[in-house]
Amino acid sequence: MAISSSATLFIFAFFLFLLLLMTLDIAMIVSLLKTGDERRQLIVWKASTGTLLIVVLSLVIQIAESIVRSQAMETNPFITLSIAAVIYFIELLYYKKRYSY
Repeated sequence: MAISSSATLFIFAFFLFLLLLMTLDIAMIVSLLKTGDERRQLIVWKASTGTLLIVVLSLVIQIAESIVRSQAMETNPFITLSIAAVIYFIELLYYKKRYSY
């Protein structure tokens, strides 16, 4: 069975997207562990706080939805981590621009 060129392109784009997400996850961890001056610490702290707030609220909403529907939790940790990494880097870029770092 031959795979069409559009299916091959889709598979390539999907694996490229997964590679991007894994790179963001690793970069988020490195960014959190790196030390710096007070301004950098403030930027990382604000980005981390906002990311944690968004991730926790989304998990609370998922838990409440599961309880109301009487269903088991179906949360994929890779998806949750990837969303957290994307949110973290968007907030990190925002705060870096805001505090001109």
